[in-house]
Amino acid sequence: MKIKSVRARVFEWKGKTVPPQGNFCSNAMDLLYSNSETMSTFRFHSWTVVEIETDTGIVGLGNVALAPKIAKAIIDEYLTPLVLGQDPWDYEYLFQRMYRGTHAWGRKGITMATISAIDIAIWDILGKSVGKPVFKLLGGRTKEEIPCYYSKLYRTDIKEMQAEAEKYMKQGFTMFKSRFGYGPAHGTKGVAENLKAVEAIREVIGYDNDLMLECYMGWTLEYAKRILPKLEKFQPRWVEEPVIADDIDGYAELNQLTSIPISGGEHEYSLLGFKQLLDRKAVSVVQYDTNRVGGITAAHKINALCEAYSVPVIPHAGQMHNYHLTMSTLASPMSEYFPMFDVEVGNELFYYIFDGEPVADNGFLQLDDNKPGLGLTLKTEFLKDFNIIE
Repeated sequence: MKIKSVRARVFEWKGKTVPPQGNFCSNAMDLLYSNSETMSTFRFHSWTVVEIETDTGIVGLGNVALAPKIAKAIIDEYLTPLVLGQDPWDYEYLFQRMYRGTHAWGRKGITMATISAIDIAIWDILGKSVGKPVFKLLGGRTKEEIPCYYSKLYRTDIKEMQAEAEKYMKQGFTMFKSRFGYGPAHGTKGVAENLKAVEAIREVIGYDNDLMLECYMGWTLEYAKRILPKLEKFQPRWVEEPVIADDIDGYAELNQLTSIPISGGEHEYSLLGFKQLLDRKAVSVVQYDTNRVGGITAAHKINALCEAYSVPVIPHAGQMHNYHLTMSTLASPMSEYFPMFDVEVGNELFYYIFDGEPVADNGFLQLDDNKPGLGLTLKTEFLKDFNIIE
C-alpha cells in the first residue's frame, strides 16, 4: 500500500454565526489597546480538511484548525512531496521526515499543525486497512466509556450561565468548565466579576461536581498570584492557561504557589516541549491537541511521557482524533466536550464538516469497536454554508 495523493481543502464558513460578546473569555490580547473585540483574533471560522488516498483506494481524513490557508500552502508545497509514494505503515518514518524536513522553519505552531493533519489521515488509513478503530491500534480499550466535561460555559450574563449549567447538569454532566471574562486590564472590578461568576456556578452545581476554570492566556503572573488565593475556596479542579504559553517559569511558579492545579499545553507543539513543562513541574494537567502536536504518532508518545510523570492528559477541544487517544491510555481520565452549537468561536465547525462524532450520553462518550479508522466521514448537509478552496 502506497500513498497516491494528498488533497488539502479550506472550508470557509459563510453561514450563521453568533455575534461577539464583550468579556466573553479572557485572552492574550486583553492587555493591548484595541478598538475591536479582543477574542476576534482567536476565532477561526474556517478549517483545512486533508484527504490522503492510497493506491488501494483507501482515503484517510485529517484536519487543521489553525491558519487554514497557510496550512494548505504548507501541505501542498512542502509536506506532500515528503509522503507521496510512501507506505503509510511507516508512520514513524513519515512523521520524522516531515518534522525534520521542516525543522529550520517549523517545530512549533502552524507547521506542527499541518504535520498533525497528515499524520491523523495516515492513522485513519491504517485503521481502515485492517478494519479496526484507531484506538485499537494504540493499545485498545482502557475504559468502558469516556467521562467528559461540559466545556461551553463562556462568560455571559450570570443568570444565563447558571441556567446553562443547570440544563447540562440535568443531562447527566458532573464536570463543567467555565471561562473567566476579565483580566489585569479590568482592575479590581474585574477581579470581583470573576469571583462572582465562579460563585454563581458553584451555587448551581454544588461541590459534589467538578468545576474547571480557564483564563486562555489572559492573565499576567502578578495578576494570577493575586487572584488564585481568592479562588481556592471554590475548589476548582484546575485553572487553565493563566499566562501566555511561553512563560514556563510563570507556570512553574503558579503551580507551586497554590493548592489549585495549573493546567496547560493547548499551545505547546512538541514532545520535547512537553518534557520541558513536566521537568519544570510547570503543569499538573497536560492539555495537548492531537491536531497541533504532530498528530497521533506524537500524541501517543506524549501520553507515555505523562504516564511516566504521573501527570494526567486531558486533550483540548474533544473531537475524534483526541477521543481515540483518550480511550487507549490510562494517562487520560476524561475528555473535553462541546455540544453541537451555532458557530461562535470556531470549535463548532468540526461538527459541521465531519460526521461520526459521538454525542455525550449522561456525561459519557462511547467509541464503536466496529468502526474502522477514526470513524469519520465528510458531512454533506452543510456544504452550502461553506466556501471551499481547492
